[in-house]
Amino acid sequence: MAVHKIVLFYAFTPLPDPTAVQLWQSALGERWGLVGRVLVSEHGINATLGGTVENLKQYVKTTRRYPGFGDIDVKWSDGTGHDFPRLSVKVRRELVSFGAADELRVDGGGVVGAGTRLAPAELNELVARRGDDVVLFDGRNAFEAAIGRFKGAVVPDVETTRDFVAELDSGRYDDLKTRPVVTYCTGGVRCEVLSSLMRSRGFEEVYQLDGGIVRYGETFGDAGLWEGSLYVFDERMHVEFGESTTPLGECRECSGATAGYENCGDPGCRTLELYCAACAPLARARQCGECARARPGLRTLRSASL
Repeated sequence: MAVHKIVLFYAFTPLPDPTAVQLWQSALGERWGLVGRVLVSEHGINATLGGTVENLKQYVKTTRRYPGFGDIDVKWSDGTGHDFPRLSVKVRRELVSFGAADELRVDGGGVVGAGTRLAPAELNELVARRGDDVVLFDGRNAFEAAIGRFKGAVVPDVETTRDFVAELDSGRYDDLKTRPVVTYCTGGVRCEVLSSLMRSRGFEEVYQLDGGIVRYGETFGDAGLWEGSLYVFDERMHVEFGESTTPLGECRECSGATAGYENCGDPGCRTLELYCAACAPLARARQCGECARARPGLRTLRSASL
């Protein structure tokens, strides 16, 4: 039986012809029967793909031959073979939608002006050496942080990545500008951009967690500074780094600990809410607050059909 895996990687490097890279990546994905998402821009590439081990190895080997992609840090994790519905390869203005494309500059070494990279062990050493002065700054959307985050981290109340620029410009974090700030995200791509935005706004000592939460979890499992589960953007929804993981999320119905997200009961809505396994069936008859206000009839129809 074929073993399925998921690969996650990105590379910030100038791409003079993103459309040509898009077509090439589409051809590679189709050739090797891969599914998932690849984003290409003039700033580089960002990919999360699923497939068999052998096919992914061939894809990664070929992708690394492209100028600027030779040193991509590929993170591997277990897949199911049903983690993504299809292959999607698109050209975007930004690899990560901060709404700050005009601020971003890249060269062969990545994002110009980004924070200093810290390996997982170096992060632990920094915290051990400088204690509570170190600020761990979550570069993900708030719902991701609801099920897992670093101990004592600052978690901005943002619904989308586009909200970060306004958050930084609001002055809410000005008191952090003289402290060591370590940005982190799932695989590293968001915090590389975020760290550059912070430095350009006067944050004096900014770091980025190299390889993101994925690399940290692979290194330390449940024994480090990370707590809870990691939200992932595929059918798995979340992953854990050890058998002793304690979920940080709270079930909407019973307030029990959970890392399980369920879709809003409205088929046209993509809002996710936390439910434990016992309460998850209720999600099919529930709307999120916004849908309940906009389309109150769905609750009655769904409830009547149960």
